[in-house]
Order: sequence, then structure tokens, then C-alpha cells
Amino acid sequence: MLRSVILAASRSSQVERLVATAPFTRDVVRRFVAGAATDDALRATRELVADGQAVTLDYLGEDTTTPEQANATRDEYLTLLSRLGAAGLTPAAEVSVKLSALGQMFDEQLAYDNARAICAAADAAGTTVTLDMEDHTTTDSTLDILAKLRKDHPSTGAVLQAYLRRTESDCRELASAGSRVRLCKGAYKEPESVAYQSAREVDKSYVRCMNVLMSGDGYPMLATHDPRLIAIGEDRARWFDRDPARFEFQMLYGIRPEEQQRLVGEGYTVRTYVPYGDQWYGYLMRRLAERPANLAFFGRAVLSKK
Repeated sequence: MLRSVILAASRSSQVERLVATAPFTRDVVRRFVAGAATDDALRATRELVADGQAVTLDYLGEDTTTPEQANATRDEYLTLLSRLGAAGLTPAAEVSVKLSALGQMFDEQLAYDNARAICAAADAAGTTVTLDMEDHTTTDSTLDILAKLRKDHPSTGAVLQAYLRRTESDCRELASAGSRVRLCKGAYKEPESVAYQSAREVDKSYVRCMNVLMSGDGYPMLATHDPRLIAIGEDRARWFDRDPARFEFQMLYGIRPEEQQRLVGEGYTVRTYVPYGDQWYGYLMRRLAERPANLAFFGRAVLSKK
């Protein structure tokens, strides 16, 4: 019930205005979003890379309704990639891209063309692109575009969401040599017909999907902050004889930084997902909805760096 309320609030302009003007908001946003500008993204990237972490950068914004907005998002990524390369921050830093921000909802060809331009810029900068996954209505379109992009840009990464009932099958399809796949739980409100509804079911699905990816020939990227799932990931790496160079953990910017450093210290690759831009509201609300207990977690995180 609480998850549904949070997701409903994420679409409310009135709630957004209320949250945006609340006294605590600036501290919360600063902790979990790198900032509004490209310079902020570069600053956060330098800090994380200096601490031994890898980075994936997400320019926030998915409510794109015009070609002009989609092209502006593309251009921001082109600028970001050029500056990352010039600063020597690649290949440690890559980018994550939402196809909806590139025009997917109204012109799939435009989204593909924009994504292809970003992939070419990533190649030139010496790094890679990962296509973020959104609600289930875009899954087939996103995977279709992924397949097209991989013809010329085979390192393009996929994201699969464990709460979708189809995902174990998708993992089997994508667990091939050279295939980079980020496995996350999922953060959109989905009907029971397509998605598991309880946390227990989602966790069980995550482990099944993890087993498929870790036993395959691809490069799994385990996106989770759940201590149990991290421990299972470490165990599965040993079970399937996967050394730390053949998979990675991923976590969100500002969440469990001490755990990130623990994993780095033990020789694992940890990639931090760093969002930036001024459209932070929907992003933060979905992070809360992923696990409503994060309401308390986010509150504590403002006061603590654990």
C-alpha cells in the first residue's frame, strides 16, 4: 500500500512542489543526486574514481514529449562523454541512458538514432553505454533497440528487472559472451499479471536471475544494496569460479558508501550509479518506492555516512 502511495506521489505535481520547497529537501537531494550540471557530474565522478570505484552517470529526465527535448538530452550526453574522455575519467566512467528521454514514447526511430549517436560518442571516449529499463510496456522496445545497437556497439549494456515475471527468461537470452547485464529489483508500479508483488517473491526471482547470469558467459552487474543479496552474489561468484574481474556490484550514489568501500577493499569492482540534472523528483520517489522502508533509510542517510 505504501509503495503505491509513493509511486502515485511521484506523478503528482502538487506533491512535487511541496517536496521541492520543504526545508530538508536540499540536503536529501545533495546526498543522492550529484547536482544539476555537467560540472557536478564530473566532480562526483572524480571523487569516486579516486576512491577506487567505477561510475555510471545518468542525466535525469524521462518525461520527454518533443523531438527538441529528446535531442537536447542526446546533446547533453555527447558533451558529458567528451568531457569525461578529456578528463581521463574513462573507461572507469560510463553512462546510463533512458530511451524514454531520447524520444522512445513518441518516436522509436528517433530514440534509436539518438542512442546510436551516444554509443558512438562513448566509443570515441573509450567507454560504454548501458540502456536503463523502465516500466514493462517499454521492455520489448528497449530490448529491440539494444539488439540493433549491439550490432555496431557490442559493449552496450542491458538492464533487467527481477520483479518482472519474464526476466529469468530474458536473462537466459542475454547471458552470452560479451553481454553486459545489470540486474536490479525494479522500481515501477506494475500489475500482478506481469510482476511479482511481494518483496519475498522479488528477492527469490533476483537470486534465480543472478544464478542464470553468473553461470553464463556474459558480464553480470549486480545492482543491489540488500546485504543478503550481496552476500549471495559473493557466494555465487565463488561457486561459479567467477573472479572479481568478470562481474561487478552496483549501488546508488549516496547509499551505503561504507559497504561500497568494503567491497572495493576486498577486490570487487563497485560501480556507483550517479544521477544528475534538475529532474530529480521522480528519481528519488522511485528509489523510495523500491522499498518503502527506505523512507527511514534515506532519513538516516542524511545524518550518517554508513
